[in-house]
Amino acid sequence: MKIKTVNIKCPHCGHLMHLQLDYSQGDQNYFEDCSNCCNPIHIKMHLDEANQTLSFHVDADDEQYY
Repeated sequence: MKIKTVNIKCPHCGHLMHLQLDYSQGDQNYFEDCSNCCNPIHIKMHLDEANQTLSFHVDADDEQYY
């Protein structure tokens, strides 16, 4: 199993939380609830197998794009 532990800030309340990213299944797009305010946090994860790097993006998934 491939797991990386990262620290993120909740985009809703700013609470610092630890998150374990399981990248054994490659790219993922999922939601995880904040342990403080219980709002959903949108997490996008991309595994670049050629360079063996993992990148991720965290947002509130309620932001408007113009």
